[in-house]
Amino acid sequence: MTKQYESEIPASVHETALGMTEAGVMSKRTMRKFDEMCLTLVEEMTPEAIRELRLREHASQAIFARYLNVTTGLVSQWECGEKRLRGASLKLPTLVAKNGLGAVA
Repeated sequence: MTKQYESEIPASVHETALGMTEAGVMSKRTMRKFDEMCLTLVEEMTPEAIRELRLREHASQAIFARYLNVTTGLVSQWECGEKRLRGASLKLPTLVAKNGLGAVA
């Protein structure tokens, strides 16, 4: 899987760090920490935030659910606060918030 960066600068920095690790100048442990810093942070989302995200993307509950590979009922439960996004199920909406619905298509 190819990593994608917001610009050429983070890509260059990561490539340099990887080269330093391969050359033995930087430890693998430091490289792992560096990679962790590059990950998308996942924060809890309120029911209102989920609904606002869906509306921002101009998607019905059914379409939003289809993109996230969940049921329409589950999206409704998220938006009503009956169920909460947790763990892995929180990652996709976080990516949608950051990059748009097309990022998970």
